Amino acid sequence: MATVMIELLGLLAGVIGIVAWIPQIIQVWVHKRHDGLSLTTFAVVAIALALWLVYGVLVDSLAMVAANIMTLTVIGVVFFGVLKLRRSEAKSETSNQL
Repeated sequence: MATVMIELLGLLAGVIGIVAWIPQIIQVWVHKRHDGLSLTTFAVVAIALALWLVYGVLVDSLAMVAANIMTLTVIGVVFFGVLKLRRSEAKSETSNQL
């Protein structure tokens, strides 16, 4: 029973961690703003989360696996949103220079 409670605690922590990324998603996808966001930082965080995911698999922790998959997904949404916006801006600047 204690193991189930520990896993539920881990899942709750994972969900709260994901909720923390919602403002970033809104800024990028709704408001089309990406200033101040570092793709390098996002990439490093994603690598760290991927390693935690592997660790979760190795220690057989459903909470770690689920939380890290969900968080990697959320970070991916922000990362690709920023890439999309920056590419769009670069094309717009190129068009304006011609």
